[in-house]
Amino acid sequence: MQVELTKISEKGQVVIPSALRSELGIKKSDQFMIFGEGNTLILKKIELSPLKKSLSELTAPLQKVISEQNFSREDLKQVLQNVRRKN
Repeated sequence: MQVELTKISEKGQVVIPSALRSELGIKKSDQFMIFGEGNTLILKKIELSPLKKSLSELTAPLQKVISEQNFSREDLKQVLQNVRRKN
């Protein structure tokens, strides 16, 4: 186990030293659960399930097109209604 020192920023943020980030494969925007008891804090990295990760990767191009075309929920409702009428 590697031990490093860090401190809390003015915004209450904790910096994880780069050596630990590299060793543990921690990347920007990774999410953590934090447990606290007494004067001890424990961070646990949350891994996306393979299914959720795969689904995110599969839908990313579709989400991009929807965003670029300003496709709204109302547009989606209309498309679904049209499909249901045809079936």
